[in-house]
Formats: sequence, structure tokens, C-alpha cells
Amino acid sequence: MLPNLSVLWVIAFVLVLTVVLDRLLFRPITRVMQARARRIESAEALAAQFAADADAATAEFETETTAARAELYRQMDDMRRSAFKRRADLLAATKQEAEAAIADARIRVQAEATGARARLARDADELGVAVAERILGQRVS
Repeated sequence: MLPNLSVLWVIAFVLVLTVVLDRLLFRPITRVMQARARRIESAEALAAQFAADADAATAEFETETTAARAELYRQMDDMRRSAFKRRADLLAATKQEAEAAIADARIRVQAEATGARARLARDADELGVAVAERILGQRVS
């Protein structure tokens, strides 16, 4: 039995349609999909590279920040030590000035006390002479 001629036409039509669809539809779609896949892979590789660069930049930033922070702390410590030294020097100078002022005051007080004792002794002698002259009624030499 021989197949019907319409079956041959259908088979021929399907083969022609397959070739036409393959050339006009499937191959361009496949090319577009492959190009898109390549672009996606390229973008993923580029994103991975940027992520690696960002990680390296972050690490460098952290290193520089740590170094800057350490330098700042060192400077602050130096300033603190300098301020403490200045404070100690000022305290020593002030203490020395106060001790000198106290010594001067002691000397002045002792001089004034000596002068006052001398005046008191002189006044006591004069008063004694005056009392003796009054009691005796004559001048005492």
C-alpha cells in the first residue's frame, strides 16, 4: 500500500516549515540567548572583579584608618604627657615662688619682730627712767 499523496505533502510542508523556522526563528533566538548568556557571564565576572576591588579598597581603608587612629592616639598621648609636664613645671615654679615668698615674709616678720623688740626695750628703758624720775622726783641719768 502506497501512502496517500497528502501525507507526502504534509511531510514536505513540515520539513520546509522546520527549515524555515530553524533559519528565521530558532537560530536568531538561540543567538540572542547565547549573546545574553555571554553578557550575563561578563557582567557577573565584572561584578566579581568590582567586589574584589571594593574588598581590597575596604581593607586598605581600614588599614589606613587604623594607622591614622594610632597616630592620633600617639599625638594625643604626647600632648597629654606634655601638658602633665607643663603642669608639673608650673606647680614646681609656683611652689618655689610660694616658698620664696614665705621665706621673704619670715625674714620681714623676724626683722619687724626684732625691730619691735628693740623699740619695746628702748620704750621700756625710757618708761623705766620716766617712772624712776617720777618716783625719785629728780632726773636719773
